[in-house]
Amino acid sequence: MTFDNSIDTHLLKSKLESEGITCYIFDENMVSLYPLYNITVGGIKLKINESDYDKANEILELINTSKPTDEQGQVIKCPKCESKDLYTGFKSMKGTKGIISIIISFLFMVFPIYYKTVYKCKSCGNEFKLKK
Repeated sequence: MTFDNSIDTHLLKSKLESEGITCYIFDENMVSLYPLYNITVGGIKLKINESDYDKANEILELINTSKPTDEQGQVIKCPKCESKDLYTGFKSMKGTKGIISIIISFLFMVFPIYYKTVYKCKSCGNEFKLKK
């Protein structure tokens, strides 16, 4: 698999290693030091031995099909349509601050300086944060 940040890479690596699968990380330093090279090198790569492919694929399938839960263990639902099919950690740039961030990012050739991390419903496209 490929990732755009080392945190997600190490989380999955820890999960796979806890299940007895040896993992290797490539291009982590290049992407961490020079984020604009992410596209050039193809992201941070997490590789496994070919013999562990089936077991790792089962673990990934389990991770990908599990629904996100809140602090009480309840499955999170879209407040608009009640769907449980969500994107987690979606980086939203909606609103005035987002538009200004896009313009500044384009002009100065830097990563966006502003975004909100939200849940996004795959069914209706609604973006929301959990209320505490």
